[in-house]
Amino acid sequence: MPLSRILSGIVAIVLALGMIVMGGWYFTLGFMIIVFLGQQEYFRLVKAKGIEPAAKTTLIVSQLLLIAATIDPLLMNAMFPVAGTLICFYLLFQPKIATIADISTSILGLFYGGWLPSYWIRLRVGLTETSLNIKDTHLANIHIPFTEYLPTSWTDPHTFSQALAITLLAFGCIWAADIGAYTMGKFLGRTRLSDISPKKTVEGAFFGILGSVMVAEVGAWYLGWHCWQVSGALLGILIGVTSLLGDLTESMMKRDAGVKDSGQLIPGHGGILDRTDSYVFTAPLVYYFVTLFLPLIPQMW
Repeated sequence: MPLSRILSGIVAIVLALGMIVMGGWYFTLGFMIIVFLGQQEYFRLVKAKGIEPAAKTTLIVSQLLLIAATIDPLLMNAMFPVAGTLICFYLLFQPKIATIADISTSILGLFYGGWLPSYWIRLRVGLTETSLNIKDTHLANIHIPFTEYLPTSWTDPHTFSQALAITLLAFGCIWAADIGAYTMGKFLGRTRLSDISPKKTVEGAFFGILGSVMVAEVGAWYLGWHCWQVSGALLGILIGVTSLLGDLTESMMKRDAGVKDSGQLIPGHGGILDRTDSYVFTAPLVYYFVTLFLPLIPQMW
């Protein structure tokens, strides 16, 4: 593995951990920067196909969407259709009549580059015992006041907020999936997974998902989830599979645009989209796993 890739990966992990631990508006500000840069790369891919999306309007309303997610998740739900409507209105009044491709790529930019990533903010900033529907008092971890960002003890999960613990767990699963797939795919990969990304192998995908499951199992046990063996395995598979699908989706867009990388911002990794593609589809599924499915497990087992 190139040294530049290792060093930039370490820097990215340190910055991500800092955002997660600090939480609040610090986390939102970090994500606003990531989303802005990622959407710019996306629109460059789109324009390479000769399409003229509402790039500036989509960038602005996506930032408003992230702010809304921080203030109130319900406000975020209302903002998405409003943002889509504003984008369409903008395209209606351009000198050049917009095409279906212009409209659809603009809405995809909002959905893929703004709406889906906003669930990370909803998970880290907006997650509460109420949204988790927790009935067992021993699982209702103590909330950290807004002015206190670090847990009082890293060895005691009851000093973590649910939001911090689950976000750290989700990121850890994605990192394990990426490392497992990349490393084991290099050594053991023989069977091509998809023509979309020729370097990805079935063996690499298997070990990537396995790595995600292992981290999720440890996290579920550490957090004291009911039937942690099952809930951890399900969460690990969910994250492992969706992070892989996110990677393949971005590869499909790059292949269609005829480029190798979405950008050159991160040495050894390419652009922002190249480094964050595994996170796009994961956030909403993790959020609904812990808010809708996890509370049902005590009734099922």
